[in-house]
Amino acid sequence: MSEIAPNRQDRNEPRVEARPGPASASGSGASRAGTIAAGVLLSRIAGLVRDSIFAHFLGDSATADAFKAGFRIPNILQNLFGEGVLSASFIPVYGKLLGEGDNETADMVAWGVGAILTLGVSVLVAIGVMVTPYLIDVIAPGFEGDKRDLTIQIVRILFPGAGLLVMSAWFLGVLNSHHKFFVSYTAPVAWNVAMIAALLYYGPRRSQDGLAIAISWASVLGSALQIAVQVPQTLALLRKHRIDFARIAAPLRSVFHNLTPVVVSRGVVNLSSYVDNVLASLLPTGAVAALNYGQLLYMVPISLFGYSVAASELPAMSRAAGATPEQMSAILRVRLNRGLRQIAFMVVPSSAAFLILGDVIVAMIYQSGAFTRADAVYVWAVLAGSGVGLLAATMGRLYNSAFYALFDTRTPLRFALIRVALTLVLGYLCAIPLPPMLGIAQKWGVAGLTVSAGAAGWVEFALLRWALNGRIGWTGIERSYLAKLWALALGAAALAFMLKFRMAGFGPRIQGLAILSTYGGLYLFGAWMLAMPELKQFTDQITRRLSPRAASNSSDQ
Repeated sequence: MSEIAPNRQDRNEPRVEARPGPASASGSGASRAGTIAAGVLLSRIAGLVRDSIFAHFLGDSATADAFKAGFRIPNILQNLFGEGVLSASFIPVYGKLLGEGDNETADMVAWGVGAILTLGVSVLVAIGVMVTPYLIDVIAPGFEGDKRDLTIQIVRILFPGAGLLVMSAWFLGVLNSHHKFFVSYTAPVAWNVAMIAALLYYGPRRSQDGLAIAISWASVLGSALQIAVQVPQTLALLRKHRIDFARIAAPLRSVFHNLTPVVVSRGVVNLSSYVDNVLASLLPTGAVAALNYGQLLYMVPISLFGYSVAASELPAMSRAAGATPEQMSAILRVRLNRGLRQIAFMVVPSSAAFLILGDVIVAMIYQSGAFTRADAVYVWAVLAGSGVGLLAATMGRLYNSAFYALFDTRTPLRFALIRVALTLVLGYLCAIPLPPMLGIAQKWGVAGLTVSAGAAGWVEFALLRWALNGRIGWTGIERSYLAKLWALALGAAALAFMLKFRMAGFGPRIQGLAILSTYGGLYLFGAWMLAMPELKQFTDQITRRLSPRAASNSSDQ
């Protein structure tokens, strides 16, 4: 990790003054990232509550395996055409029109993309429902008998809901382009609430298989609710309720020209996680569920600190597309370097926590009912492996946004292909033949999947950074800054780890709250002692979120 960047000070970078213009008119990038992070935090908390209740009733059972694997299959639609993909292809074109003041054409482009997307997704949902048995054979080849039949039933229920979630991404793209972030990023709370309600009501009343069916239907209802909460604000922004396809042919071609490589790139990137699920299905019962429990926790810092920064910067970067190449490069360098420091400040301690305190995190969220202490340790192995590539995954999202702002979707695709190839080869070696060679149980191969994916993620990140630096000049994080972050995080984690043994008699919730609060407090105290400016950015974001006056004055909401 020390090779992430040479020693270099920010003062050597060209200064880009904060002035009204393409990159700054929309306000502070840190403020927008804070708004997104607040919305993502609420939805992630709801997701953790949902999965905690799910674990209580289903644990690491065969039914849990069936639901988790089944849940991933219709998500192919969301991953291929969802918020990250649609944002990368739609927002640069739509945002550029808004930046040029052509609101009428922008509105028609938005409606045109929405209409085409609705038709295309409807067809794909119908096809998905029909070919579900064949998809099961590809995604979960290790499933047989009743487990396979249950997975097929779950997938067929979930496919329409996945289609609705793709349409939710269209609403998010419109809102983000107008710098309205909070509603779109809290909308998933409605989806989670629907599933939580089904778990609480049907959990004590139905068998595990019956509960899995009930929450599948609740997921579809929640998908519709997720759209419903975004409708009023979106309709208020799109005032021209008509489409003139002849007038918007050129921008529509640009959107869908960008969409194709982004879909392929996104498909390739997500293929690595599907590869993990395929390999996990070949491992003993519980591996698929454990992998997905761990991945939900892994996605929390990526969404909060990686995606929030990347998503907030993409519209601003896209509006800067009209600047000269020199100005564009300077804007991207400043935004990237500031965003990378902001990401690293929160992701490094997250990674250290996954590695050293992962059992505490897992037990606090999941350990209850059918989910035992042994299950918590098993998921910790998955989480620790995920920590290896966490920083690369979060920073890579910001680099992808920079490429998309430059209307270059093919470069990230090439590097994503390399990542997937490495994930496939290394994942198979680490999950299947390696455990017997080391003399350990085959089930621990699931940790090898996440370690190998992390290693592949670092290769992809290094390639993205190398390619972008060749175009716009130096970007990255100073080694000295990273060394300080890791020293703070590992020191705080070591002290919190010792506290874990002194609290062994307490329940997992109390123990987790005490240990993780201590860990976070020690890390932030160390950052304060070192006078790190990112700490002030972090506390300012929290203050803005908690201050009613600031909230009422925020245009982001």
